[in-house]
Amino acid sequence: MKRFGQVIQLKQGGAEEYCKYHAAVWPGVLKMITASHIMNYSIFRKDLVLFSYFEYVGDDFEGDMAAMAADSETQRWWDVVKPLMEPIETRTAGEFWADMEEIFHLD
Repeated sequence: MKRFGQVIQLKQGGAEEYCKYHAAVWPGVLKMITASHIMNYSIFRKDLVLFSYFEYVGDDFEGDMAAMAADSETQRWWDVVKPLMEPIETRTAGEFWADMEEIFHLD
């Protein structure tokens, strides 16, 4: 199992709509997240900053993420929520949500 922390910002005026969508995530999107071996997935908000945490329990992260990205329901979901967000400037090239470095963990 690998833990992931990621960060992104909401655009001005996008927070209410983003939260509305995440109060009722589409069932097909939830099914794809689970099928992609993602567990314990949470998104936290502070003002316009979003922090996500999830645990990946599969053995082919790149393959699972590619399958999720190819899913038509997930693509439609992203078409709705992505315009509400803007990546942080210090993200790595190619990232939308910026991966964070884990520096401490206690079970």
